[in-house]
Amino acid sequence: MTETATSGTTSEATGGATVELDAVVLGAGVAGLYQLHQLREEGLRVKAFEAGDDVGGTWYWNRYPGARFDSEAYIYQYLFSEELYKDWSWSEKFPGQPEIERWLHYVADRLDLRRDIRFSTRIVSAHFDEDRDRWTVRTDRGDVIDTQFFVTCGGMLSAPITHQFQGQDTFAGQLVYTSSYPADGLDVAGKRVGVVGIGATGIQVIQTIAPQVGHLTVFARTPQYTLPMKNPSYGPEEQRWYKGRFDELKATVPHTFTGFEYDFEHVWDECTPEQRTEILEEIYQDGSLKLWLAGFGEMFFSAEVSETISEFVRTKMRARLKDQRLIDILVPGPDDYGFGTHRVPLERGYLEVYHQDNVDLVGVRQNPIVRFRPEGIELADGTVVELDVVILATGFDAGTGALTRIDIRGRDGRSLADDWGREIRTTMGLAKHGYPNLLTTAVPLAPSAALCNMTTCLQQQTEWITQAIRDLRADGLSVIEPTEQGEAAWVDHHDEIANATLVPRTHSWYMGSNVPGKPRRLLSYIGGVGAYRSRCLEEAEAGYPAFHRK
Repeated sequence: MTETATSGTTSEATGGATVELDAVVLGAGVAGLYQLHQLREEGLRVKAFEAGDDVGGTWYWNRYPGARFDSEAYIYQYLFSEELYKDWSWSEKFPGQPEIERWLHYVADRLDLRRDIRFSTRIVSAHFDEDRDRWTVRTDRGDVIDTQFFVTCGGMLSAPITHQFQGQDTFAGQLVYTSSYPADGLDVAGKRVGVVGIGATGIQVIQTIAPQVGHLTVFARTPQYTLPMKNPSYGPEEQRWYKGRFDELKATVPHTFTGFEYDFEHVWDECTPEQRTEILEEIYQDGSLKLWLAGFGEMFFSAEVSETISEFVRTKMRARLKDQRLIDILVPGPDDYGFGTHRVPLERGYLEVYHQDNVDLVGVRQNPIVRFRPEGIELADGTVVELDVVILATGFDAGTGALTRIDIRGRDGRSLADDWGREIRTTMGLAKHGYPNLLTTAVPLAPSAALCNMTTCLQQQTEWITQAIRDLRADGLSVIEPTEQGEAAWVDHHDEIANATLVPRTHSWYMGSNVPGKPRRLLSYIGGVGAYRSRCLEEAEAGYPAFHRK
């Protein structure tokens, strides 16, 4: 810690000095960096704590082959500073992880943030002291911090699901998770490699390593609707084009339904069947997520519209796969789920990978993985697939996992892990009743990860938190906490919006279905990024009626 942050208080638990701060920020990714910058600008004594040894968050940990944006680079940026925006130039529309990580290093250096970040340090507990209205935060390196505000920027998808298969530790080869892929990569040339999982991450890995490995076996359970990515390179002309749109993007992107540059423009019932097909074809050719996020919004509410658009995508996929066995395993059927009600991956030649002679596809929905053996993976029918390397792309405990893996205790010693283990509730995804001065980003019931460009949403959430703290201090107050009634009203509103859609009828991480025993609730607010922003502004302008302040 820096000298300016320390106080002379002694911690009996660790024998070291307790650091006194105004705010602790958890994480140094997209949200944490901006939150640290804002609170520092407000004059707070603030430090960020980051488990990794550098900045980046998602883009630090996820270094697996093929990791890249599926948001257009020029909108996956901070919009608070025109100079910061324009002084960085992207090399392509959807850049890869190394370039994204370099961009976040650029941001940290330009804003001089590293001096207030404690790297390679994991927060392990945060307990609220009701007598003093302050948090005691402890780390795995023995730090003890006494802070007024605890602001979490841990990410929506940062708590990987691990050890889900019997006998994993007995595997004699190399076993890695995509979420903690070695920074120096793996040598897969000529080796027998297995990839478990065909979500967005698994798809990126599969299409990237297939030409490199000796033999690739893909273990696929849930079929995915996929869209082809078109990823043009950006030279000086393209860079001038998007930088010239800064004012336009700043004015529009935060107010669209998903925080992307495009929005829903067409009404299903106002189009003939021929017009609908023409629109779908045109948007499909964009090579982006536009078909999902700016096609026909009715597909989230109408089973008939959903099925029509789903069949449109299935037809595109079947035409590329050709083989019926591949189609049966990889293409969702009418009885699975509708297009867009699960995360939609972008891909580049992914489906064609399965036509390669060195690639095998194993469907594990009817013939699941039962255990790992030293030589490979055993299936329910007794087949053992021998492997040298296994890459697990098996997902995350989304939304809640980043915080439930920390011992967070609020008033009366209540545990956040226990509370969310019973029911997942927040107030606008920004705070939690029973936990004063705990302010949160990328947690359930705010737009986050699902149907949201993350930088758009995280900028808005951190800005609201900064404003809430600024207003509290301006009013001579020191504590902010949602009321029970305020939280109940937000949960009811969230559920009403969610239950009007088709999404809660499905089973995916959107609903917490991938974690056994996790309470079911749509984790992301689905009422629209722009509408959510307006409600947050209204809450602040009305004097925070859903909160108790003192």
